[in-house]
Amino acid sequence: MKNAILLICSFLLLSVETFSQKKLNVDFDALDRYYVQMVKDWDVPSAVIGIVKDGELVFTGNYGVLEVGKNEKPNAHTLYAIASNSKAFTSALIGMLVQEGKLDWNDKVKKYLPYFAMYDSWVSDHMTIRDILSHRSGLGTFSGDNIWYKADFSTKEIVKRIKYVPQAYEFRAGYGYSNLMYITAGELIESITGKSWAENVRERILIPLQMDRTLTSIKNLSQKGNYASPHIRRNDKNEVIPWVNWDNVASTGGLISSVEDLSKWMIFNLNNGILEGDTLLTTSTRNMVWTPHNNHLIDHTSSNDFNRHFSAYGLGWGLSDYHCRLKVGHTGGYDGMITALTLIPDENLGVIVLTNGPNSPIMAATYYAIDTFLGIETKDWSADLLKRYHKAAREDTRVADRRAKRALNTNPIISPQNFIGKYMSNMCGEIEIIEEKGQLRLTFEHYPLLSATLTHWHYDVWEIHWDFPQAWFDFGTIKINSDSDLKVTGFDFDVPNDDFFFEEIRPYKRE
Repeated sequence: MKNAILLICSFLLLSVETFSQKKLNVDFDALDRYYVQMVKDWDVPSAVIGIVKDGELVFTGNYGVLEVGKNEKPNAHTLYAIASNSKAFTSALIGMLVQEGKLDWNDKVKKYLPYFAMYDSWVSDHMTIRDILSHRSGLGTFSGDNIWYKADFSTKEIVKRIKYVPQAYEFRAGYGYSNLMYITAGELIESITGKSWAENVRERILIPLQMDRTLTSIKNLSQKGNYASPHIRRNDKNEVIPWVNWDNVASTGGLISSVEDLSKWMIFNLNNGILEGDTLLTTSTRNMVWTPHNNHLIDHTSSNDFNRHFSAYGLGWGLSDYHCRLKVGHTGGYDGMITALTLIPDENLGVIVLTNGPNSPIMAATYYAIDTFLGIETKDWSADLLKRYHKAAREDTRVADRRAKRALNTNPIISPQNFIGKYMSNMCGEIEIIEEKGQLRLTFEHYPLLSATLTHWHYDVWEIHWDFPQAWFDFGTIKINSDSDLKVTGFDFDVPNDDFFFEEIRPYKRE
């Protein structure tokens, strides 16, 4: 059976190679029409789509508006936050340092960051650079992200708090997508070079590649101009929210870029790290970051949409096969912006999708473009994935279930006067419940953008009303905890969402 699969793949690749030597006959107008309808169907404020082929940006599609209620449209130079697509830049920087002999992929993290600590001392001592870049640390996906999200901690302070994040699985025995580990990588880069991650990425990648509009901070957005506004979805409408500063976590998701600039990054990677004859990434580095380090389970007993036989994570890149061709890519999620970068190296093909809305057709746009350029039979990816999106939204009844179980006309058992005060979270620092102008308020010492008002929900549960619009969560409550004498011991968060796990914060009452 395996030999048969290899034979089929070899035949397909041979056919594609013969085809690719001829001039591509792609109907760009049809592609454009498809994307116009896709953006309308998904009701995303804007999308810019770029397609790279054979070393050139051959297609740019610009759709929608930069901000709802205004008329300015995006173009190939419009800036979007690319979030976790920044991780590939981080692994490239590490590779450059390896090439210079300043570290080794298998070096222990503690060799450079003595204060680095995990849930277990042995794991802390044996965690390597490859471990933190391939999401095999033993932490759960997104676990501990409340440490850094909207926090004013320095990068070093964030790394020092990782030891409080609970273990999810055995070290190197599973996959847990960890932003914290890439934040650690950024701190490691600074400790070795004496320069920040932002300085390194500018000097080593952005300037050589002439990615002149790409930013490492929102602080320079106004100066650059031509940038999209992030949006959330509220009451079935798109609503503008402010940009959020990610400077202290830039190595995991801080870059802001455009299709034009990212096309240069794609061409560079499709050329295996060689820029105009100058080898910035050696063959060894290219092979290392594009080698599977952490594999995902594939169901080999049934068919799938991509004739996929493997799926894995390399170092800063996701890896899989797409109809017998290697697919390399990543996605990124920033407050109110979703993006995707995808490469098909065998075809010298890349697709960039930048959007500024939470319900985003990034993969619909990507798959349709790849199928079109490969000349294989495709389907209406937009309709298919939109149907799945709506189905998942309907099936997510977490908030509705909590509202349905609310016990009306109850009184708190513990008086607010008994739980007003200061609390401590090992992960997040001091949290306080105060009374202000006749209202209960929830404040965070290190998270000013998470302040909120509290109103009674039922019994000793209080609803959270955030002061500022939140991209990843909305409804939430806290439950006041006490001992058998009704002495307040702390409180628990319940904020249903898929990205930030407030239940990990665990505030306890300060004496």
